[in-house]
Amino acid sequence: MSSISHNLQAVRDRIATAEKAAGRAADEVGLLAVSKTFDAAAVLEVAEAGQRRFGENYLQEALDKMAEVSRLRPGLLLEWHFIGPIQSNKTRLIAEHFDWVHSVDRFKIAQRLSDQRPESLPPLNICLQVNISGEASKSGVPPREAIALAMQVAALPRLRLRGLMTIPEPAATEERQRGPLRALRLLAADMRERGIALDTLSMGMSNDLEAAVAEGATLVRIGTAIFGKRNYAH
Repeated sequence: MSSISHNLQAVRDRIATAEKAAGRAADEVGLLAVSKTFDAAAVLEVAEAGQRRFGENYLQEALDKMAEVSRLRPGLLLEWHFIGPIQSNKTRLIAEHFDWVHSVDRFKIAQRLSDQRPESLPPLNICLQVNISGEASKSGVPPREAIALAMQVAALPRLRLRGLMTIPEPAATEERQRGPLRALRLLAADMRERGIALDTLSMGMSNDLEAAVAEGATLVRIGTAIFGKRNYAH
């Protein structure tokens, strides 16, 4: 077994252990392999081990990688999630090439994605990015504005609002990690009570996976623990 395949299995084991500790059903938490900065060969190595969902932050890198994966393995069906910040001039390509977008935090971006989603494709799955810790350096809609934005996005015709995503402020202990993740879970519950149908909580990364599963994550975004340390030099 290669190191990447070994890492993938170790992450799956961590998720299973965390599910059991939290009293959740087995396989209740999905895994998004965050492949940003890693090449098509690394994606294919993980795909060979059964992983089908991949997350990307950088649009051009992602498009090049998708094309290379298709060239190397024609017919391989992968699910591509865009999880990075979105500029208005990038929405068309995102709408045309991705299955999910986790980083919508403005109605203008959502409207452009809806308008530019091809009719030949299913509705684009959307998570709203919430700045749950209120960090000035982080993208995301403030929690107090999230319900209004969710109602607007849910009404757009070519999108399907699925849930919420967050990247909380780093914390040293699992107890401290759980606070902002719990806040996101409660915000989602509030939305459901208001009639907004949500089924996804995209939260938890390599360092806080266990806390996220304990607080109700349905999809964890794991990169470093699968692929190794990233090289941003390029």
